Amino acid sequence: MDSTGTKMVLVIRKDLNIRRGKQIAQACHAAMKVFLDRKILSSDPQLLMINMTEDMAAWVHGQFTKICVSVNSEEELLNIYRLAGAKQLPCSLIQDQGHTEFAGQLTYTAVAVGPAKAELIDEITGKLPLL
Repeated sequence: MDSTGTKMVLVIRKDLNIRRGKQIAQACHAAMKVFLDRKILSSDPQLLMINMTEDMAAWVHGQFTKICVSVNSEEELLNIYRLAGAKQLPCSLIQDQGHTEFAGQLTYTAVAVGPAKAELIDEITGKLPLL
C-alpha cells in the first residue's frame, strides 16, 4: 500500500475564538470519528474492526499526513462536510456538547475529511487557509 498522495484535512471554526487546546481536542475528535464511524460490531468488546477504504488503509500504514485549515462560520463548516459526503469521501462532523465552553449550547466545531487521495480532498478544502 502506497500512502503517497493520501491525507486527512482537519477543518476548524475560527469564528468561535476558542482556546488552542480546545481547537486541538476538537480536531482530534474529528480525526478519530472518521474511523470509529466505520467500526464493525463485534461480540468481543476488546476487538475493534474498522471497514476502511483502500486509501484509508494506505494512510494508516503510511505517513499519517494531516493538514489543519480553518473556516469562519458554521455555514462554511457544514458546507465542507456536505461536499465531502456528496463525493463519498470519509468525513466526520463534530458537535461539541458545551460542557467546557459555549455555555452549554451544542456547537459544530470541526470536520475531518479523509483519509483519501489528496487531489479529491483539495477540490473541497484546497483554498482554505492554514490554521
